[in-house]
Amino acid sequence: MGKPETPLLYGRGPLVGSLVPSLTGLAYDERARRKREFGDDVPVVLLTGQHGLGRSAVLDGLARHYDKRLPLAHVQAVAPGVTAAAAVVLAQAGGVPAAPAADFVQVLERIVCALAPELGHFPVLVPGLFAVSGWSLGDADGRDAVCARHARLLVAGGLLAGAERDVARQWSERVEASVAEAADDDDSLPVTAAILGELQSLRGLAPARSWYGKRHTTPDGATTKPDALLELGRRFHRGGDYRNAVENTLMAAFLEEVAATYGLVRHLNREPWPLILVDEAHAPAGRRFLELLLEHRASAQRPHRDRITVVATRLGDVPQEEAPQAVRRELADLLPAAGGARRKQAAAIWQRTGHDPSAGLLVVPLTPLSRDDVLSMLDRASARLLHPHLASALHSLTGGHPAATTVLCDAVVHAARHNRTVAPRDLLDLPTPQGRPVTQVLLEDLLPDRRQRDRLLVLCLARDNETAEALAEDLRLDGPEQLPANAAAQYLVERQWQQSVPVGAPLVESRLLQSLLVHEARRTSPPPDDAHSWHEIHRLLHRHHVQRSDTGEADALRHSLAAGNAAQAVDILADEFGAEEAAQSVQHWLECLRHCATAPTPPSGGTGRDANFPEDTGGWSDHRVEIALGEHASRFSHLDEAGRSINRLLHALWYLSEPYADAAIDPDAETLCQAVGDELAFLSRRHRTWYAALGRAARDWPTAARRRQILPVPASEGS
Repeated sequence: MGKPETPLLYGRGPLVGSLVPSLTGLAYDERARRKREFGDDVPVVLLTGQHGLGRSAVLDGLARHYDKRLPLAHVQAVAPGVTAAAAVVLAQAGGVPAAPAADFVQVLERIVCALAPELGHFPVLVPGLFAVSGWSLGDADGRDAVCARHARLLVAGGLLAGAERDVARQWSERVEASVAEAADDDDSLPVTAAILGELQSLRGLAPARSWYGKRHTTPDGATTKPDALLELGRRFHRGGDYRNAVENTLMAAFLEEVAATYGLVRHLNREPWPLILVDEAHAPAGRRFLELLLEHRASAQRPHRDRITVVATRLGDVPQEEAPQAVRRELADLLPAAGGARRKQAAAIWQRTGHDPSAGLLVVPLTPLSRDDVLSMLDRASARLLHPHLASALHSLTGGHPAATTVLCDAVVHAARHNRTVAPRDLLDLPTPQGRPVTQVLLEDLLPDRRQRDRLLVLCLARDNETAEALAEDLRLDGPEQLPANAAAQYLVERQWQQSVPVGAPLVESRLLQSLLVHEARRTSPPPDDAHSWHEIHRLLHRHHVQRSDTGEADALRHSLAAGNAAQAVDILADEFGAEEAAQSVQHWLECLRHCATAPTPPSGGTGRDANFPEDTGGWSDHRVEIALGEHASRFSHLDEAGRSINRLLHALWYLSEPYADAAIDPDAETLCQAVGDELAFLSRRHRTWYAALGRAARDWPTAARRRQILPVPASEGS
């Protein structure tokens, strides 16, 4: 297949170009037929993955390419309003926006509205949907919401004409005028009776009453047979097992009516079956739809075998205990086979292996983009303005995360088109084509809850949950929760960024998310005298770890460096180097040095004083490479030889901790890897008991730094 036009679809070719065409019988990116490779039993395809991996983008792409080519329904299983902005953006792009649906009945309503123009008016299902969707007398908001839903069904089914808003108003007036004639003790049934009465004036309800009547038994001793549609509404509004049974009945009506439309003529014409796209199927409405569909397909007694193609998305993975017989396949498993092996390959991809409903599920986790995908996305820009290894740097920063990669690639292309060169260190400082900072745009997308996002911008700077909680208390971060740090961590769990609330681990476990949060915290930091400024936060964290002196020295040094006070960190490391004689203490010293050097850099410009340059009045500026190479030696004349070496070593390691400081693509990084070895070798000759361990570090650390690995701390001979 050709390249997808949507960047988030890069790397999804096996799915949209092979699997879906083999289910629908239609090619994805050309108006051509494909052979259906699966038999009468087809799987429900469930795409899984974390936020930003392109689950919704795949459905949007399928909706665009299959619109007007087959009966298509595109539903988002969330409450209306949540997806309004996304729907507007998609509609402006010429796509088919997903219709929001808050519960199972609304999902069916949305599907019927989308399919009715091509499959007919659903004479059994539609009356059932009307029968279960009344409102309580006097509930004006409930009435308006239900009438809006009814209006969509009436217009889609051709029963009433006009704008949906006008039809909803007229329908509400007609039903309310008839309510008095449908007396009943139950507050909701007079409305239901009136709704059905008005619906009967537009179409006959006898087929629906007959069909539902056959599925419900009459209570013993009953002298008259109840109205099947009113009974359907009564059972639905009772809730519990009654509602579950009604939802099961509605699903049966849907599948039977769709199957009934695919008779001999459609079969001979090879007309494609419907394609139903369900986004956010982890939400209750989507989960219930899939649950009932899979149960019906697993039943040996089902009267009709449908070939509806259903592609759904789910946030996170599917636990084994939730779907024990689901078939799981990687994207690479979906690559098309050649010639006559295609049907055999389809059987290898999925075939029912048991009677559990989950056996009808084909789970496909979406994986990150490759480096080649990133390079293809950057090909839109002029190569002469891009660093030759920018694709590798961008892939390293994002881990191939599609949403982050797309935003950053778009920003790179925009910068290049405005004749601006782009190097790896520039990536997080770029604006989007709309002029907004890339980190702000990405975080709003990946962490949509503003309160938790604002908390994480501060708390991400803490070492772990305990430290974050102490910071939250110092800064008086308020909210309804007792423990703001726990609430923020739990939010990350709910958003599937991590599996649990960490205790001793970093509060934010995702490297990409941590990088974005730290950079945005630095970018948006208020002036230094503000209690929530970058410098004040790191001073608070420094004091916190000083008080935990038994375990917090390395962290205290790290926060000194992050606040721009490199001189303090160097002085402490130099003092310990000269004072400590115990052989085993070299391990502690190297661990402190290694951890200290992972500090994020302070904000640049006039946001703080650069402690390396006391005479400067401006803010911190990045001279790490120059300092590491000894170009500013005269500024550190107050240090002895060992102190100056430690200063150079710390700045070299600090620079090498950056995600863009890859020796394979950055000449400065390669130079500093060698400098790290030289400085450690120099220090090893100036310490009577640490020389062996420092000598081993001099050999091992440059190699580890080049490979982007954790710097190994050698054990001393005396330990």
